[in-house]
Amino acid sequence: MSAPPTPYLRVDVGRLQVNIDSTAARAAAAGVALRPHVKTHKCVEIARRQVAAGAAGITVATVGEAEVFVEAGLDDVFVAYPLWVDERSAERVLALAERARLTIGVDSAEGAANAGRLLGDRVAALVEVDSGHHRSGGPPERAAEVAGAGIEAGIDVRGVFTFPGHSYAPDGRAAAARDEARALTVAAAALRAAGIEPSVVSGGSTPSLADSDTSVLTELRPGVYVFNDAQQWELGTVGQEQISLSCRATVVSHAGGRLVLDSGSKTLGADRAGYATGYGRLPEHPDARIVQLSEHHAVVDLAGAPLPALGSRVDVVPNHVCNAVNLVDDLWADTGDGLVRWPVSGRGRNS
Repeated sequence: MSAPPTPYLRVDVGRLQVNIDSTAARAAAAGVALRPHVKTHKCVEIARRQVAAGAAGITVATVGEAEVFVEAGLDDVFVAYPLWVDERSAERVLALAERARLTIGVDSAEGAANAGRLLGDRVAALVEVDSGHHRSGGPPERAAEVAGAGIEAGIDVRGVFTFPGHSYAPDGRAAAARDEARALTVAAAALRAAGIEPSVVSGGSTPSLADSDTSVLTELRPGVYVFNDAQQWELGTVGQEQISLSCRATVVSHAGGRLVLDSGSKTLGADRAGYATGYGRLPEHPDARIVQLSEHHAVVDLAGAPLPALGSRVDVVPNHVCNAVNLVDDLWADTGDGLVRWPVSGRGRNS
């Protein structure tokens, strides 16, 4: 297929497959399950590749994402989010449970009891605990209270999970992995002390993956690893050669002696972490930085390098690949023999 108009997101399928296979092999060698978070790519084609490589199932963020992937035949799904279940969402969750093994997250006694009341034992649950990211998740030492409330209400509580999101920081990867292991150890022990054996102890993130304590965890849930992005490049999690997704952009201007591309925030996303040195990176110009980003313009300081010609095309690595993917309808997979359109089927399924 001929190339679409720029800007578009291009996937290097060879690199993608290496990332999928190497992470699956790492989990297998450690004796833990791999349950990748598909909110990164929202693409059925990629999820199928992950399962074919050995993933035990998939992780999603929303019921809507679960519906997309179950419809496509993925039959073991964890909604890693502290769902507050109401009558409408209960109907959707129970419909999914007719077609797949479905697990949800809970992080409070009230949420667990509510889920048990509306869902019963047809859906399983994991108790979310906070391991240092300070987002959702309760205190690890109180995990048994949450689990007990859910079990009393009828839901099948199978274990505990966390997200070490504070691994997204310079020099924070190993420390976050240690925090994760401590929190999950405490939470699992609390469940056992209450007579609840946790069969699942789930964690993991892409930055902390290499440091995850697999003597504690039974399951890893990285997401970004399939593509990687400029954040992972700048954190030192990966090298440039492990980045499999980029935005192909056109040089539209040399105004002010700088490079101006057509890949603005409506394609790249606007994320810029505190440690990021720009709004994205150019693989062919490692010293360059995107210094200004608006909706349809990316202004690049090339650090003294010659300006690529007007009308030429360059690749840009987004800072946060999850946000970039959610902005497009399709990924364009470069197989080496041309481009293949892969729909972003889970795009916009935010509830």
